[in-house]
Amino acid sequence: MFDSIRDHKKYLMGFLLILIIPSFVLFGVEGYTRFSEGGEAVATVDGKDIKRAEWEQAHREESQRLRQAMPTIDPAMLDSEEARYATLERMVRDRVVAAAAQNLHLYTSDQRLARELQSNPTIAAMRRPDGSLDVGAYRQLLSRQGMTPEMFEASVRADLSQRQVLQSVQNSGFASNAMARVSLDAFFEKRQLRSKTFSAKDFTSRVKPSDADIEAFYQQNQALFQAGEQADVEYLVLDAAALEKSVVLNEADLRSYYEQNVAQLSGAEERRASHILLSVPAGATPEQKAEVRKKAEDLLAQVKADPSRFAELAKANSQDPGSAPNGGDLDFFGRGAMVPPFEQAVFALKKGEISNLVESDFGFHIIQLTDIKAPPQRSFAELRPQIEEALRKQQAQRQFAESADTFTNLVYEQPDSLQPTAERLKLQVQTTKGLQRTPAPGDDGVLANRRLLEALFAPESTSGKRNTEAIDVGSNRLVSARVVAYHPARTLSLDEVRDQVRARLVAQRAAELAKEEGEKQLAAWKGGADAAALGASVTVSRDAPLDLDPRVLDAALSADPKALPAWVGVNLGEQGYAVVQVNRVVPRGDVDAQRLAQEVQQVSQWWSGAESLAYYETLKARYKASIKVPRPGAATVAAR
Repeated sequence: MFDSIRDHKKYLMGFLLILIIPSFVLFGVEGYTRFSEGGEAVATVDGKDIKRAEWEQAHREESQRLRQAMPTIDPAMLDSEEARYATLERMVRDRVVAAAAQNLHLYTSDQRLARELQSNPTIAAMRRPDGSLDVGAYRQLLSRQGMTPEMFEASVRADLSQRQVLQSVQNSGFASNAMARVSLDAFFEKRQLRSKTFSAKDFTSRVKPSDADIEAFYQQNQALFQAGEQADVEYLVLDAAALEKSVVLNEADLRSYYEQNVAQLSGAEERRASHILLSVPAGATPEQKAEVRKKAEDLLAQVKADPSRFAELAKANSQDPGSAPNGGDLDFFGRGAMVPPFEQAVFALKKGEISNLVESDFGFHIIQLTDIKAPPQRSFAELRPQIEEALRKQQAQRQFAESADTFTNLVYEQPDSLQPTAERLKLQVQTTKGLQRTPAPGDDGVLANRRLLEALFAPESTSGKRNTEAIDVGSNRLVSARVVAYHPARTLSLDEVRDQVRARLVAQRAAELAKEEGEKQLAAWKGGADAAALGASVTVSRDAPLDLDPRVLDAALSADPKALPAWVGVNLGEQGYAVVQVNRVVPRGDVDAQRLAQEVQQVSQWWSGAESLAYYETLKARYKASIKVPRPGAATVAAR
């Protein structure tokens, strides 16, 4: 909703809503402090440096996390300088918030930590049917992240404490109806205008540059006509997806996999249950909870004495308003639909059985399993394509893991050629010519990887012609490459780019002529000359621009409403020049109640974001946070 507001909110608020980005839970504060060394300092917070090695490590972990969450994401996007700088900004933000949380003595209780861990779906998947946690699997998961359970739980506790710093401000923001109307009525205010565009294209026929003009333009603008450095390259790719195609499956393995997994492959089992719920009030004392338990035990005794009365007792006693009128019936559900204690009890029962008391966050349950709906077992022939795909992936992953070390070692130990590695692993050496340091937009091939390009164009590679190290480019692919021939950057000769030089010169002079003509007409119309050449009168606004050039729209909406009618000239650069006559202001008009409510919500979000950003800027100043490396594309160093 509100596409136009979202598209133009920079004009309305003057700053963007800054969302709170949670800390890397599996990296955490512990991970931040692991590095005592790590090269130059790239940022400072509260007198403590962030080293380049820390930054690189954090970005690798963040990129890996995003690749796992979004396998189709463009690797070039993750490897860009902008993405790396964004990681550094997040690290600074986390450090600032951590310092504030510590100084404000914000604390996360054991109960809050337990609720957070219980809600983690990865951890929930490690629970056994009886509800206990598979501690071995839990420790193994964390060890792959280089953490112990104690380290992980400490990082989660710290993260929960740090969230309170900005959320306490962000959650307090609100906007009244009156405030929203004042802001948005001004934002959506309309202007009635006439305009004329003097297009540079209409003046190109008047430009007749001579050879001397072309040569002079070329000499003055040689920086525009550069050929970047290029390299002819050999490269080798170890790719799990390619290995998958070469996997030959054994019939016995296929049938064994079928027998072991047929239930899971056939579909999820669903169960139908009824329950009687006696809820425990929030903040109940131990005595009050014991009283509810006693009543639940009495009901359990009645149900077990006469199971046929379950529905009757549920209607009379259950405090679940959704199921009580139906005798406690919850209909069919699968795993993951209910809270863990309830689900574990249901899937441990046999049809017709009644559970003992089951305690959950809702209170005490008495559960009767009334039906089981298991999908029919599918035949081996039906499941064979699915099984083959799964086994191919498994075996390809195993081969990739086994080959990765060999690949990495060989390209390092025999640095003058990729052929020995290719022969050992039965891979094909590939070649490309004219590879550039900066990949083409949208290129997501292995040779567009930032780390690989940096390694290839490093001095030791361009001069020594040695293999790069094995570089992980994502999606289970390792790449090593070597420069065969290197072509340094150079200025293209005039003969090579004469047509480009002429086209640029013509475009520049045509734009200048269009601007001259536009300014001449503007002066004449301001002086009272006939303005019939202007277009028909139209009414525009930010949410209804009528295809008007954004620069023209901005100029028209910026005209002083007290000085109308007003004449405005707008330089469109290479496109030409525009003249606008702004005649009058048109009020926005009435807004229906539903849209007004949405607008109030939107403005509240902006206001909360603005307050949160302002508070964060205050914290940055308080803890002397600064980034010491330049923002990509910026000439100066900005403290973020």
